[in-house]
Amino acid sequence: MASSFMQQFGKKKLIGKRSSKKYLGEALYKNLLKDGGEEHRVRGNLNQYIKSHKSAYKWEVGHTLKVLRRRKLYGPALKLSETMEKRGMNKTVSDKAVHLDLVAKSSGITAAEAYFINLGESAKTHHTYGALLNCYCKELMIEKAQGLFEKMKELNLELSSLSYNSIMDLYSKCKMPQMVPALIQEMKARDIMLDTFSYNLWMRALAATGDISGVERVIDEMKRDGRVAPDWTTYSNLASIYVKFGSFDKADKALKELENKNSDRDLSAYQFLITLYGQTGNLLEVYRIWRSLKLAFPKTANISYLNMIQVLVNLKDLPGAEKCFKEWSSSCSTYDIRIVNVLIGAYLREGLPEKAKELKAQAQKKGAKSNAKTYELYIDYYMSKGNMSSALDCLENAISVGRGNGEKFTPPRPIVMKMMQHFEENKDVDGAERFMEALKKSKDELGSELLESLIRTYASAGKKSPAMHRRIKMERAELSELGRKLLNEICPEMPKET
Repeated sequence: MASSFMQQFGKKKLIGKRSSKKYLGEALYKNLLKDGGEEHRVRGNLNQYIKSHKSAYKWEVGHTLKVLRRRKLYGPALKLSETMEKRGMNKTVSDKAVHLDLVAKSSGITAAEAYFINLGESAKTHHTYGALLNCYCKELMIEKAQGLFEKMKELNLELSSLSYNSIMDLYSKCKMPQMVPALIQEMKARDIMLDTFSYNLWMRALAATGDISGVERVIDEMKRDGRVAPDWTTYSNLASIYVKFGSFDKADKALKELENKNSDRDLSAYQFLITLYGQTGNLLEVYRIWRSLKLAFPKTANISYLNMIQVLVNLKDLPGAEKCFKEWSSSCSTYDIRIVNVLIGAYLREGLPEKAKELKAQAQKKGAKSNAKTYELYIDYYMSKGNMSSALDCLENAISVGRGNGEKFTPPRPIVMKMMQHFEENKDVDGAERFMEALKKSKDELGSELLESLIRTYASAGKKSPAMHRRIKMERAELSELGRKLLNEICPEMPKET
């Protein structure tokens, strides 16, 4: 059986002609995704495949891993990679680099570091070093990324644009754009060819420092060099920079170039065109590109409708957004709550709560349950109306359902502080305590600022809290001088330890 797993990528066999006793009757990735792309369904199908003890070609496993990674199904991808190795599939160094990345995304950086350390020396090449470097950069671990990058140089490992791009992207995300030009010059000195992403990162770094003429010089250099032709992402990048600086005429020219470069009809290119034309306020161009997108993709995806409706809402074209929503809802296979939320938010901001309520009820009938974002929209609405009780109801619901990716919902700081200010000003101790109880379910620590506000609420209401000293101690909160004074007023004596 091991030999069947060791089919090389270049020796692809026709899946339809293989033995159904030994192999699946369909491609592995199709088998795993046959019940949809939700992780629990994919994991269930993977478990069934593993129990069947059926084989797969190595190239097929590699392709399946690519599909799962693209869909961010890292857990199932890692389990598949581990299973294939146990069954005797011979992993190349590149395969091990992919595995390291999956370990990081599924089990964290510490587990990825342990996997890297345990690799044989022959497997510690620029592939695996580069994979670990990319993990550090994704997690914004500056010191570890810099240290590993220098180590790669010391070992004279083959460096490519990929490693430099990871570091430059890290600096951009950590608001250190001034570091990027030096790395570009280092690439040139090492005769490492810049790719499209390198140029895009360079342009964004210069834009972040306000050097628009420098951005334009990069475009000119790219054209003169000739080895890497500007593609649609180059002009999308350029257009977004011009939009940010209010140069709408230049942005329009860049968008025309973007459109001309999209000869392959890339969906993302259409999405960027719609978004960027929306940011320039050009509604006519937004609709023109939308028509082109639908011609290129007759079966228009939910993500495209989501983007278009959001842009129309931003441009205050509510009738157009409603029309687009109606078109989507009449033909969609999955009723996406994200699209519903865009219109609910628009209705609430326009003072049309009845329309929002009707749409929310319609979505529930279609099987689209309210998520944290739905409740967050209502939190904003009720707070704008001064209805803190209803806002608090929604906040509790948002925390209860959590984020769609499994993460906790943590209310934004402005909402938290505005709520606490309301309870403090209205001497509402019960409301403040209820709010604190809700926050405990979404935050590991309440923090000194919130606890001081709670103390002030008790003080303004003239109420005592015999256990407040203990709470402050348990939270390890550092109070201000005024906070300590008020604490002693509402809780005169430190409770004795029992």
